Amino acid sequence: MNDIVRPTDLTSPTPLGAHDIAPAAPGSSHTAARAVQTSLFRRRLLVSTLTLLVFGALLAAAAAILAADGLGALDAVLLLAFAASAPWTVLGVVNAGIGFALARLARDPFASVAPFAAAGERATPIASRVAVFMTLRNEDAARAIRRLARVRDGLEATGEGRAFSFFVLSDTSDPAVAAAEEAEIARWRREAGPSARIAYRRRAENVGYKAGNVRDFLETHGDRFALMLPLDADSLMSGAEIVRMTRIMEAHPEIGILQSLVVGAPSGSAFARIFQFGMRQGMRPYTLGSAWWTGDCGPYWGHNALVRVAPFRAHCRLPILPGRGPLGGHILSHDQVEAVLMRRAGFEVRVLPREGGSWEETPPTFLDFSKRDLRWCQGNLQYLELLRMPGLLPMSRLQLVFAIMMFAAVPAMTLILALAPVLAATTDPEAFPVAAALGFYAAFLALSLTPRALGVLDVALTNGGMASYGGRARFLVGAAGEFVFSAFLGAAASMRITLFMIGLLFGRAAVWNGQARDAHGLAWRDAARALWSTTLFGVAMIGLVAALVPVALPIALVMCAGTLLSIPFAVLTADPRLGRAMVRRGLCATPEEVARLPDLAGLDAPPAAAPRAERRAA
Repeated sequence: MNDIVRPTDLTSPTPLGAHDIAPAAPGSSHTAARAVQTSLFRRRLLVSTLTLLVFGALLAAAAAILAADGLGALDAVLLLAFAASAPWTVLGVVNAGIGFALARLARDPFASVAPFAAAGERATPIASRVAVFMTLRNEDAARAIRRLARVRDGLEATGEGRAFSFFVLSDTSDPAVAAAEEAEIARWRREAGPSARIAYRRRAENVGYKAGNVRDFLETHGDRFALMLPLDADSLMSGAEIVRMTRIMEAHPEIGILQSLVVGAPSGSAFARIFQFGMRQGMRPYTLGSAWWTGDCGPYWGHNALVRVAPFRAHCRLPILPGRGPLGGHILSHDQVEAVLMRRAGFEVRVLPREGGSWEETPPTFLDFSKRDLRWCQGNLQYLELLRMPGLLPMSRLQLVFAIMMFAAVPAMTLILALAPVLAATTDPEAFPVAAALGFYAAFLALSLTPRALGVLDVALTNGGMASYGGRARFLVGAAGEFVFSAFLGAAASMRITLFMIGLLFGRAAVWNGQARDAHGLAWRDAARALWSTTLFGVAMIGLVAALVPVALPIALVMCAGTLLSIPFAVLTADPRLGRAMVRRGLCATPEEVARLPDLAGLDAPPAAAPRAERRAA
């Protein structure tokens, strides 16, 4: 399992056998399949056309502005940087636009995109054996296992609990945490009774990270189960949703991975509340629109998804990348690679583009969020080596490309911001269209906010939509606050990612370890230690503008506010008092929080605590 395998050494999969997928019925089923594929091809052609048209128009407008007084070397660099950064934003707008149109115009938007999901509503007994497992590494054992126990309780309440077995797969390296895990498992077993199917396994070494943990489980227990449900330490799913998804998988053996739409759970952290409020608005139209045209090449996020064990075990083994640097060795971001390998094996990867019954928790502070983001950045950049993998579908390669561009576009935008003062200082102000340039910047910023704006509009236009978030006033205040929040977050996070990617060139790597889950404060010195370089960049930019083009200083202050104020932004959004005030007033609340959903009752994190450094000093 640990031998190095190069992506180009992975041969195309062997043909599927009868044990892999049910044979298609002759005649009309082939005709129907061809019709589905033809429709999917037309949808993809439409999305490609729209994306290229919007991207081309943006690129042409940028080129016209930069070439107004002649296209020099600096203009060319800026144009190339824009060309590298824009596609991810454009695709997001197209996806969200399609999703919004479907949500407002289709008779049944969900059924039109995911007709296979109808099987989940049929009250058929579950015949498959399903492994539900949670992967842990140096996490709060009581907190994590409490969530897995809630999942089991929900499944038992459906009457289908006999089909599900539960595993805690630990990669914990801290002996004290491991002892806590064992104690919590023992307590859970006592409470659940002797008939409960609960198992615990801890690996001695974290080989292959989470994917290696899952692979080890499959090699040991994979023969016993038809399906598996991976969960993270902060995951939670309702029993009813899991049963629906299991019925879909049983009715559609062609589906290899069925991903639920995961949304943020209620939180006492101001940062988490605001972020997940905006993320939910953007993800809903984006996922609906994306599912409409990606179809059987959907996303896999590594958790809160049902996976068919046999093809996953046979075809989704991750390669070990050559090289010893941060982009070599075991793959950090395993999920999208496993999705494209499942498609290469002939199985579909589908997403359920609707909210309900599937949750995760947002990191409680900007620094916790950034640590996770940097790990994802490193993992996604490892996909560069996988683009040459043989046998992948064109759609699968495109998904890997866009996963790379999700982070590769960030330093390109940072470069544009850094070079803008130089351009302004070296350009004839009489010839350069300043108003057009500012308008273009504002338009592109608006495009980046479009998915969330469409989500907000969808809620506002839906009968009872704003009421589900606590009412019109609370919803609109939350939406306005989130737009401001996202501007600061985007600037600070972009600078962190840019600096991290520069560090990758010198061998710097992200650390895989447990994550902070509960709301807590952030000390000023901790924020300053982590964000001094981000702040310094903002100061340097303002100094450059003041020296070269002082007339542009007001504009520069607005554009650099996110980096200049990154330290107070991080501290303020982690402040326990702000979190408690938002909870009391119902600001940025989720529908589950407003409805006091039983699935989430009793799992709320304790009230936001004081900064950790202050607690130690107390």
